[in-house]
Amino acid sequence: MRKLFPHAPNPAQKAPQTGETGTSNRDRERGRSPGRGSRRTAGAAHGTVHLPVLRPHAAGIDAGATHMYVAPPPDRAGGQPVEVFETFTEDLQRLARWLGALNVDTVVVESTGVYWVPLFQILETHGIEVCLVNPKHVKNVRGRKTDMVDAQWLQYLHSVGLLEKSYRPADQICVVRSIIRHRASLVADAGKQTQRMQKALAQMNILIHHVLSDLTGVSGMRILTAIVAGERDPEKLAALRDGKVKADLATILKALHGDWRAEHLFVLRQALQTYQFLQGQIQQCDVEVEQLLRKLDGQADPEDVPPAPKNAHSGKPRKNQMQFRDTDVRTELFRLFGTDLTQQEGLGPATVLSLYAELGADLSAFPTAKRFASWLGLCPNPKITGGRTIRHRRRDVQHRVAAIFRLAAQSLHSRRSDLGDFLRAMQARLGKAEGITAMAHKLARIFYRLVTSKEPYDPSRLAHQNAARQKRKLKRLQEVANGLGYTLTPNPAAPAKAVVS
Repeated sequence: MRKLFPHAPNPAQKAPQTGETGTSNRDRERGRSPGRGSRRTAGAAHGTVHLPVLRPHAAGIDAGATHMYVAPPPDRAGGQPVEVFETFTEDLQRLARWLGALNVDTVVVESTGVYWVPLFQILETHGIEVCLVNPKHVKNVRGRKTDMVDAQWLQYLHSVGLLEKSYRPADQICVVRSIIRHRASLVADAGKQTQRMQKALAQMNILIHHVLSDLTGVSGMRILTAIVAGERDPEKLAALRDGKVKADLATILKALHGDWRAEHLFVLRQALQTYQFLQGQIQQCDVEVEQLLRKLDGQADPEDVPPAPKNAHSGKPRKNQMQFRDTDVRTELFRLFGTDLTQQEGLGPATVLSLYAELGADLSAFPTAKRFASWLGLCPNPKITGGRTIRHRRRDVQHRVAAIFRLAAQSLHSRRSDLGDFLRAMQARLGKAEGITAMAHKLARIFYRLVTSKEPYDPSRLAHQNAARQKRKLKRLQEVANGLGYTLTPNPAAPAKAVVS
């Protein structure tokens, strides 16, 4: 542990001069007095205005890969502004004990990289509240960017209550989240190995991946395994195909003729072995997630799960979909959430499981659905100046949960339903990308209402909204037709639309 004395003054001891009178420095130098034309608003008095300290026992930490810069409250630690600890486990434990000895009960840390994770966990075990904040919300003044000043600046902002704590689910949910994120990376790695196998086959002009719809399906894996084992006879390889393959035998035989090159066979062998290894790792992740979910408290009896929705995928599970051995994923999610979220269009078991891993089943941290959508960055972010709105663009937020809702929204594009009609209407009015974001916004609000109220999904509410929108659209069309001297006539052959009376 080292003691540092930065040359910059402690911002906790002297707040920025934000409450001065309307006279600028240049005006004071020229002897001018504040007038009506001054851009700054006049303050209550000359000098520095100090913000009230709401958290007197707050500390700030600038987390790094090798060192932690800790700024305690200004009246603690003998007036030392910053202390430095190394990032070894015993040093982090000593850091936590040192903060406890200073009677520090809350600490603010920036969520940069993964350096904060061990510190967060150790401080929580010592009973210290950790406020994880977005680095964009705590930017320092240009030219004053050092680790020591950052720690002091964090401590000051947290002590006066200017920082908003980032959402982080319970520790048990974070364990499940880590496994599911790791599983997603394994699935992505398996996709890369599939591309390598396709490239090796293409270089040998073995075009079986163009004949089969899925190279990693039953037929493809049988043929690839035989090729790696040394089989070269096209007829014997074609005989390994599954009976459900639509391609005829002649086409398959032509696709299995090629230039068997040793270097490409070597790449094919390694890519196939790596793919099979990754598939085993993915199955182990499924087993681990199932065991972790069983340990979590549920909110409903699994025996009360409603029947699967009519639009649910039937038959075999989809490729790369998580599979449990002793229970159904949908049933387990019903037990954890207390309601069947898969009844909502666009939210299948895989999507709901990803949402549970990222959020958990407790959304009490978000008072309203609007706050939830704002946290996701899905709602509009208008910029208003001079009494007029200059832009409506949404915040540039890279959010995992928002990406999940956007993928769910894309799946509704061809769905003949109320949500599908809403998505197509939004895309026609806003464009494809903005329409998907608007649909994701609606899905997020529906998800929030279902999770917080534990009510079943009711599609009639959306039908009522769509009917009202159709009525408004018909009224506009009638006004346009009347203005041009025409009269709208309904088409008897067209399907009837619900109209709000």
